[in-house]
Amino acid sequence: MAKERGVFKILWNSIVSSLKPRFSRRKLIGEDYYGTKYYEQEIRSSSRTKPPRFFEPVNKDDFMQELPAEWEAWLRYRRKEPPTKEEVEANYQLAMTKKKNAAELMEKYSQSKELSAPPQPVTPGNFPSYEDYKNSNNIYKPKQSE
Repeated sequence: MAKERGVFKILWNSIVSSLKPRFSRRKLIGEDYYGTKYYEQEIRSSSRTKPPRFFEPVNKDDFMQELPAEWEAWLRYRRKEPPTKEEVEANYQLAMTKKKNAAELMEKYSQSKELSAPPQPVTPGNFPSYEDYKNSNNIYKPKQSE
């Protein structure tokens, strides 16, 4: 015999569960080199399988804040464990090295471009244009049948 669920029983359980106090305890997991703090909440209900993860930015008005890749992966559940301080520091040093090298390359190539001739404008269209084919005498004209 199938067990029936009563509508009143479902309503009563919903009302009772809504009246229970809910304390959200958040646990500080770590901090990145920008000063952003990352948290994880404890699961109080059995309906969620993964604990909610979120961050608290240093500047609350900055919506376009840059998140380090390792912390973003943790926030989106792509990694189980949060990044260690050593990993965060190593990635930060690598990012700073790349920025320094990019600045050096930009400076090097910006000086060499000033000495060279300006770039030729690109002609729009799908096909390149060649000097040999610009002469109208070279156009193929089929013979007309009589």
